[in-house]
This record gives sequence, structure tokens and C-alpha cells, in this order.
Amino acid sequence: MASGMRIRWLVVGPLQTNCYILSCERTGLCAVIDPGGDGPRIREAIEEEGLQVLYIINTHGHFDHTGANAYLKAISSAELLIHRADAPMILQQSRSAAMWGLQVEDSPPPDRFIDEGDLIIIGDITLRVLHTPGHTPGGISLFTDRVVFVGDTLFAGSIGRTDFPGGNYHQLISSVREKLFPLGDDVVVYPGHGPETTIGQEKRANPFFTGHGFDWL
Repeated sequence: MASGMRIRWLVVGPLQTNCYILSCERTGLCAVIDPGGDGPRIREAIEEEGLQVLYIINTHGHFDHTGANAYLKAISSAELLIHRADAPMILQQSRSAAMWGLQVEDSPPPDRFIDEGDLIIIGDITLRVLHTPGHTPGGISLFTDRVVFVGDTLFAGSIGRTDFPGGNYHQLISSVREKLFPLGDDVVVYPGHGPETTIGQEKRANPFFTGHGFDWL
């Protein structure tokens, strides 16, 4: 990880989602990536670090990654960013959560849409947006300085589900092969659930890319 950049990692919500607070050490500016729930815990972490939230970034529109959008918008002046294709999901996420027996507040509408090639500036940090559909049509990843935040596109030893509405297995495989693997073997991967990994580790050992996976979706 580049000097001057800090990552605070929280596991939030009933589905144990990884929420990342990415901050610039020099300026104290930060982005909250995938605030899936537990808004007060996220707020406490931000205040402990003395940070100012510039952006709330959703890697995709599933409620377990967006459940605290409304809370964070209410306590900050941060802009909410998401890909256009997934934006409708967050406006009715209470219905999606109810199907899992959970209660989630609907998100406010996004302030801005993000797409392939966009740059998000957080003090001295520049995040490059990669459109990585497959888990959802509007899934994105965020790359900076040998680190990539991938949402539910890629996990340590696995990939995101593609059996939800809008999912596409072959599109997801292409997203990983064409957008993530070329970033470099030493790039650290921060997924939406579970432990971190590296691009090199997933190229070598992930069964979906070594010929041992199951194309069942």
C-alpha cells in the first residue's frame, strides 16, 4: 500500500459485509466504500480517525453493501456515488432486504453516477473506476496504488454469485480476466466479504480460473 493512504476495515450488517474507510493521511479526507449497515459504528470509526467524508461509494446496488447510505448521508455532506445500472436497486432496497427477513432503510438517490475510467480524488489518493459487471449489471471496482476494492466480483478462492436478478456468470468471469487480472499479481484485493487476497493468488489458485471451477449458473 502506498504511503499516505490508510484503510480502516469494518465488517458490518447481518450479512457480514466488508466496509472500507479509505483515507488520505495528509488531508484527513476519506471515502466510505460499501457501508452495508451499522451506521453508528462507521460514524464512530470516522470520528476516531478525525476524518471528513467526501464520498460514499457503492461497488454495487445490493442492500448489504448500501444499507447505511441514508445514515451516512444524514450525518455528512458526502456525495453518494454508484454506477447508473445499479442505481434503481438502492431506491427500493427495503423490499430486497425484506425478502431476507431484514429491515433496511431505502437509500437516498445518488449524487453522481460513476463508470469505467472515471477518477475519484480523495486528497492525495486517486481511485480509478473499473466497470466489472457480472454479479450485478452496474458492479464496479476501485483501483489505486497496488490496491483494488472489488465488491462481490472476486473473493479469496471464489467469485460473486450470479443467480440474482441481473447476474451473468460469463460476464463476471470476463470482468475478472479482462479488468482485474491485468492490474498485476502484487495488487492486494479487498473483497466485499471474507479475507483479503492478491491478484496473483487468485490467478494461481482460484478454481474458477484454474480449470477446476463449476460453470453451473
